[in-house]
Amino acid sequence: MSEPTSYNEWMHDIRTRCQEIFALSEPNAKVQALATLCSQATQGLIDPERVLNPDCPVGRPERPALKPPKLVPSRKPSSPEGLAALVHSVCHIEFNAINLALDAAWRFAGMPQDYYLDWLGVAYEESTHFAMLQSLLQEMGHAYGEFDAHDGLWEMCHKTRHDALARMALVPRILEARGLDATPQIQAKLQTVNTPHALKASDILDIILRDEVTHVQVGNRWYKWLCERARLDPLAHSEHLATTYLAPKLRPPFNLLARRQAGFTELELKRLGA
Repeated sequence: MSEPTSYNEWMHDIRTRCQEIFALSEPNAKVQALATLCSQATQGLIDPERVLNPDCPVGRPERPALKPPKLVPSRKPSSPEGLAALVHSVCHIEFNAINLALDAAWRFAGMPQDYYLDWLGVAYEESTHFAMLQSLLQEMGHAYGEFDAHDGLWEMCHKTRHDALARMALVPRILEARGLDATPQIQAKLQTVNTPHALKASDILDIILRDEVTHVQVGNRWYKWLCERARLDPLAHSEHLATTYLAPKLRPPFNLLARRQAGFTELELKRLGA
């Protein structure tokens, strides 16, 4: 990846750099490049109107093999292999989440500067989650890519690539918010297993849950900002988009505390119960 040749080039290069990092296929290179960009971001500005190639392919390694969700074996952590597969599944989610946040940071023009900085920050935090889980996998004698995975999260990202409002409504507020509900249940299973690797995985999930509340909050904030700009009712339009894009139905139990912290309204939480 080439470095900007002048300060003026750097000042208008953050979105372009996000796209370049998005296109990197080697996970460790993506993580390192993102850390470098974040450490330098305060030195630069963002050109929100810059036209970038909308067909830039996402960078991913050849493995893991991606299969339909129903063809990915269930992951019970009671055996060492099952625990490694479970950790791998979360690791894969976090790798996808890096790309999701980078995509949001470079794809949609015409947003306020804080929007781009928010999603750059989210991408960086997702990369730290991935790095922790990848390290744990290595401690367990495995590597990212060894187990099959599915691509459900990325499919919705692709479907909403033409509409920032749909992206904010459906990816952070529906798909990623499901992690707020699922994480405590996964942790309960890991604590039952009660091995050093399982407990370390549970500790990492504590960090991920804390950060994901903020990430979903970012999605909520910009979804509501876009609705206000378009004079749309956030709740009604969210339900319309969920139907239009065939978003998955949400099922209990719900982590209501985390969802409140992430910016969901009491009316939205009540509709979840309905």
